[in-house]
Amino acid sequence: MDVVVVGGGPNGLMLACELALGGVRPVVLERLTEPNKEPRSNGLVGQVVRMVDRRGLFERLSGQPGPPQANSSYFIFAAMPLNLGLLDDSPIYNLPVPEIKTVQVLEERATELGVEIRRGHELTGLTQDDDGVTLTVRDPDAQAYELRTSYVVGADSAHSPVRKAAGIDFPGVTYDRTTSRTVHAVVSHNWLDPTTGALKVPGHGPVMPFLPVRTARGGFSYAPLPGLPPLVATVEWDQPESDEPMTFDEMRASINRVLGVDVPIEPPPGTGPHVLRRINGGNTRVADRYRDGRLFLVGDAAHVFAAGGTGLNLGMQDAINLGWKLAAAIRGGADVLDTYEAERRPIADRTITYSQTQAALLSPGDDITGLRQLFGELLTQPGVVQVLADLVAGADVRYPVGDGAHPLTGWPAPDLNLHTPDGTVRLAELIRRAKPLLIDLTEDGDLHADGVEVVRATAATDVSALLLRPDSYVAWASSETHPNQDELHNTIQQWFGVPVNA
Repeated sequence: MDVVVVGGGPNGLMLACELALGGVRPVVLERLTEPNKEPRSNGLVGQVVRMVDRRGLFERLSGQPGPPQANSSYFIFAAMPLNLGLLDDSPIYNLPVPEIKTVQVLEERATELGVEIRRGHELTGLTQDDDGVTLTVRDPDAQAYELRTSYVVGADSAHSPVRKAAGIDFPGVTYDRTTSRTVHAVVSHNWLDPTTGALKVPGHGPVMPFLPVRTARGGFSYAPLPGLPPLVATVEWDQPESDEPMTFDEMRASINRVLGVDVPIEPPPGTGPHVLRRINGGNTRVADRYRDGRLFLVGDAAHVFAAGGTGLNLGMQDAINLGWKLAAAIRGGADVLDTYEAERRPIADRTITYSQTQAALLSPGDDITGLRQLFGELLTQPGVVQVLADLVAGADVRYPVGDGAHPLTGWPAPDLNLHTPDGTVRLAELIRRAKPLLIDLTEDGDLHADGVEVVRATAATDVSALLLRPDSYVAWASSETHPNQDELHNTIQQWFGVPVNA
């Protein structure tokens, strides 16, 4: 067996799909016998939306025809609006989709690609040696068995048994002052503005949908998600902990403390499942290392962040980054597995900055209120909005490249419409098979390279050639009329290890 993926959530299933596209048939072990129906993440934001489009999954997830469109109106940062209309090109893409649907779509896709998913199979231990990894597994009948595999990947949550078995530390910070409460709730139509969708709160003012409010006492948000009851949430500081089950009365009291007024929320009709959740504290942690020999970590097993909505965006991109590299190593291509942590760790570190900055700006107190007023003035400047939008979207970290590399190298490939002899095609559609791809935009169209698919085209760009990795990141590019083919061939050899033309 080549690869066992431990964890059948979005990250593990995304990785399994990537491995299958790379010619490897992994086994996915998931301890739950059926997908978790508890409402969790509510969607994807930023670069990951472009990535799922480049795997042909956007329409399945969104239920709408693609391609995804950038958000050019507004987004939020620490409960302050980011006016994306100030930007020439917004990097923020939004895909509102409940996690249960994400799992469903990815499981369907993995099954189409021939992935074996073993539900109800729980990892109980592992040992590794130079040649592989031996896993001990308990099946749904509580019977133990062993699996021998070349590699194992932990996509098994923040409490990752894989990470713990490897003895990988998970350092970070626990924020134990906060209490977050979240419920699915309904509000009388009389409280809603039919024009803006805002929640009209007498004595406080309108609360715009998806735009959290911060007061000196805490935070409040109202999110009318498509196809679901609205999600209402609060965050407070220094509240006494409780072991009692969460109730709507507790939520109503929390809203009153935060906003200073009552908001008459009621439980939604039907059996749900509906969110009724209290979380004390929060964690921001990153694993000491993402690799231990033949063992790798992705997603929450590698990093968690107190700022909500970031973990899944990073985790699925971890999977896309690791998948093709692991498949290539198994098939005898170039061994670039060490680049996984080198490329993904800086993005996790950058997200720590994102998480900590938001936590500071959301904290209670009049001094923070003064800081927010100044920060709000800065948000009228396009340059400031660009920096924060790139941070939110995960579009501000370039993968490591050598000196003198083309400006596009190390970034996701630009969204281009390519005019080929067979018609116009989006670049996103060409990379869906997750193969190395050379796009020849030279006037002569005479670039050549063994082992790499070549597409000859024209496009509205000053770039003359693009070499794309299977994850759609640019490995090499040129703007010269006659690109240096030695550089091209050397890059192919470095990343893909295939024979190339001299």
